[in-house]
Amino acid sequence: MSGNKKNPRELTSEQRKVIIEILKDRFEKNMNRHQGLDWADVQVKLEANADKLWSINEMEMTGGEPDIVRHDNDGSEFVFYDCSAESPEGRRNVCYDSAALESRKKFKPQDNAVDMAAAMGIGILTEDQYRGLQKVGKFDTKTSSWIKTPEDIRKLGGALFCDRRYDTVFVYHNGAESYYGARGFRGMIIV
Repeated sequence: MSGNKKNPRELTSEQRKVIIEILKDRFEKNMNRHQGLDWADVQVKLEANADKLWSINEMEMTGGEPDIVRHDNDGSEFVFYDCSAESPEGRRNVCYDSAALESRKKFKPQDNAVDMAAAMGIGILTEDQYRGLQKVGKFDTKTSSWIKTPEDIRKLGGALFCDRRYDTVFVYHNGAESYYGARGFRGMIIV
């Protein structure tokens, strides 16, 4: 995780400059995701929310390629999703949550999706959000991503994940303790 010595959740001025440039370039190359928005308005909002910019940088550093996918009509909120073609590489090989991680007796993964997302200051996409993302592109055609699992399913030991195959979004279940090299999670943050 990146940061400076004063506040580990604050970017240096150079880090802020770099992430703003990356986001601007991605924004301009993918206008279909956020038609009608002006980058200048987005940049003002990002610069006024250092903690959220730090989280977006964490999304970028773990391979998420964050970009604006949703926004409200008055421009007061911008919603960034991970827009990498496949599940973010730096967040794969993780089980669903800490309870699942603790339940594994052998071959434990390094981390879990729920705790990683919390440490990054982002939320895991819900099924509806995941389906919304798929309306602006084709994502997870070779990988899959954990999604926020309803509590009643989680209490029974399961967790949900999604992918896109045959030009269709599929929702599956697995034991929450499972993990795979091709499964990670996608996050979102509102700025």
